[in-house]
Amino acid sequence: MEGQPVVTWLSVFLLLSMQNIGGSSSASNYLIGLGSYDITGPAADVNMMGYASAEQIASGVHFRLRARTFIVAEPQGNRVVFVNLDACMASQLVTIKVLERLKARYGDLYTEQNVAISGIHTHAGPGGYLQYVVYIVTSLGFVRQSFDALVDGIEKCIVQAHENLQPGSIYINKGELLDAGVNRSPSSYLNNPAAERSKYKYDVDKEMTLIKFVNEEWGPIGSFNWFATHGTSMSRTNPLISGDNKGAAARFMEDWFEQRGSHNGFNSPHSNNPGTDRVPRRISNLVHNPLENGNELMKLAASFERSEGRPATRSLSVASRVRNALKRADKPQFVSAFCQSNCGDVSPNVLGAFCIDSGLPCDFNHSTCNGKNELCYGRGPGYPDEFESTRIIGERQFRKAVELFNTATEQLTGKVGYKHAYVDFSNLEVGLPKRGGGTEVVKTCPAAMGFAFAAGTTDGPGAFDFTQGDDKGNPFWKLVRNVLKAPSKEQVKCQHPKPILLDTGEMKIPYDWAPSILPVQILRIGQLVILNVPGEFTTMAGRRLRDAIKMSLISGGGGQFNSNVHIVIAGLTNTYSQYVTTFEEYQVQRYEGASTLYGPHTLSAYIQEFKKLAAALIIGQTVMPGPPPPDLLDKQISLLPPVVVDATPLGVKFGDVKTDVPQNSTFKRGDMVAVTFWSACPRNDLMTEGTFALVELLQGQNAWVPAYDDDDFCLKFKWSRPAKLSPQSHATMEWKIPESAVSGVYRIRHFGASKSLFGSISHFTGSSSAFVVAN
Repeated sequence: MEGQPVVTWLSVFLLLSMQNIGGSSSASNYLIGLGSYDITGPAADVNMMGYASAEQIASGVHFRLRARTFIVAEPQGNRVVFVNLDACMASQLVTIKVLERLKARYGDLYTEQNVAISGIHTHAGPGGYLQYVVYIVTSLGFVRQSFDALVDGIEKCIVQAHENLQPGSIYINKGELLDAGVNRSPSSYLNNPAAERSKYKYDVDKEMTLIKFVNEEWGPIGSFNWFATHGTSMSRTNPLISGDNKGAAARFMEDWFEQRGSHNGFNSPHSNNPGTDRVPRRISNLVHNPLENGNELMKLAASFERSEGRPATRSLSVASRVRNALKRADKPQFVSAFCQSNCGDVSPNVLGAFCIDSGLPCDFNHSTCNGKNELCYGRGPGYPDEFESTRIIGERQFRKAVELFNTATEQLTGKVGYKHAYVDFSNLEVGLPKRGGGTEVVKTCPAAMGFAFAAGTTDGPGAFDFTQGDDKGNPFWKLVRNVLKAPSKEQVKCQHPKPILLDTGEMKIPYDWAPSILPVQILRIGQLVILNVPGEFTTMAGRRLRDAIKMSLISGGGGQFNSNVHIVIAGLTNTYSQYVTTFEEYQVQRYEGASTLYGPHTLSAYIQEFKKLAAALIIGQTVMPGPPPPDLLDKQISLLPPVVVDATPLGVKFGDVKTDVPQNSTFKRGDMVAVTFWSACPRNDLMTEGTFALVELLQGQNAWVPAYDDDDFCLKFKWSRPAKLSPQSHATMEWKIPESAVSGVYRIRHFGASKSLFGSISHFTGSSSAFVVAN
């Protein structure tokens, strides 16, 4: 797709759009419901989940996080639920509590059997929502606000989907996306057998699989797709909440669909900046005759500012997101999710990894620079601008998804089904075939992380003297390790050749450091089979799992499945247990191998257990549920201080402008407009389904219309304190004016909530001076 002449590509796209935008005329065969809800957690003081960097503390919003779900049901039979989270990963504790709420609402309709909750793996979301110690150390323990935002949002989006169930059809399509991911551990991949590698053209999976939902009455209402690339376009120094490249792609596609029928061309897949250029249709329709003359606009802005106070306005008095204003109560909301797959060794930093001191490529085998891992960083396509890299990788996924969406013709037909089991991976017997025949029995191990885990990756290097590919360790760090927990001889042997840095599976104080009981789950919709895995499979590990299950389904399916069965891996689903490599990759002990918790036979254990589920799915056999995972909510410890009080200087009110736009300002498209307000801690109110920042356009003489909010790529909300423990704080709104912005008079508003010394919460708003955007 990249590099084709724009005119040719656009012509093909328009033709396909006309042919497919209404979906197929085939009869509906399922009930389909979609839902979407805000899950943006605390935008201040909380450590981000993903890089495990204690310095990466949230302080604002790049764009909001959402939970998106689909429910597919047979009219008189089974149903399945898949939830995609703009979060680093799923959480066992979140899953447990969501299922408890669903049981209270619907009885046994939705359970761990048929509900899957998956994370996109953004590294720019608030942490503290997982229940095991090793995953919440840097967030100072459990963060109830992060946890509640996820549980509430997931429940609400499932309720939406349940209430929206209507007859419809589902279409599936696949295609190659070549420029959105590279292998960040190529030396590890090369340790796989040459004969196996020769079966594949690339050392990462390039295929995107998309399903398109078509409502019987309304036509297309959404799409979900699976594609493997890490959520690390945003670096570990980024403090703004962001859905990274997959969250961006979802917004681009939802906005594209909203605007696809308008004549202004907003959000064509060929736009230089899809998503960032969005002007809501409501605004473009309202502004029938925008004033094009800069002087005319300046006069209007000046007269507005001279008026006594603000003129009578129909602007919303509370935080209201632009997308809320665009919704139609009588029509299903279009929902598009970009889901994660086997992304374990796949980086979106497609330019490669380079030494920041010399500019030379990093060492191939260890990703070091002169022996130091701290100097080796991957570069995204927008280097050195991480926001631009996020946009570009998101745009590439969005473009491919639009192409697949518009050309999807294969209809899913057949049964809806599911199988699920809990499996103790800490001591699981696994049967492996011997070369001469027969079976060899091996075992998995209690969880442990190797020395190379601490080295990090080229997406986010570690510190000290750790390096990838370390299969020895060093005496100093072994002494440090032994203070916490010295691994037993059996554990050392079981995990070989991994040198154990943290024996997390055997560490139980103050409670479990790592999971041992994991969920394995299969969802089926006709000829689509989704393998829900609670970790990050590498490229080849994912291929082996998919191939094994495909063979099992075809050979044992009694005609239910043929070679056209579509199998996708949904990574980071239902809980989190780090990485899964092949046996051969494990021997190399790069980051992914060192983070494969249950030893060298972890992948074989997954394949064995998924084969059991596949066999049960085929014949309709009940699966033993297995031992349930622990609910550790009551044991959680939180060391994050609460918000004590917010304050402003004497004579200043919350929401007052600290730094305004220059007087009589005129800006052009592409310019940056920045306004700073006196503010309060965003933890006082998450503004769920609302916004901290809003750009408004003056319509006529006295009506302000919402144009952009903090869920838009072009508008950033940045929060800061003048000093670390200061009760005072500032909020800066940065709006990079999109090329599609209409000429007119604008202002920027801030919404927030302050906390008094006695604990009461008061909401406030603030507005900048009016300014002009002109041609």
